[in-house]
Amino acid sequence: MSSSNRIELLIDLGTWGPMDENMISLDPIEFQFQEELYKDRIYFYQRKIGLIEAIQTGTSQLNGIPIAIGATNFQFMG
Repeated sequence: MSSSNRIELLIDLGTWGPMDENMISLDPIEFQFQEELYKDRIYFYQRKIGLIEAIQTGTSQLNGIPIAIGATNFQFMG
């Protein structure tokens, strides 16, 4: 199940307010594993999954109670 679907199942309809949507992973040490650059893997999964990062965070409501929630999409290098 994707993180978006999981969030949708948990929260009150229409209350999702995403946070940090423009935050992206950096690769300051230029990590490489078996001839593949980490930044290339990130780019591949961004295109495959349609998310910039593996985790989605935001605020919402659950039964009318304000909450903050984070959900990881394990299809994104999980």
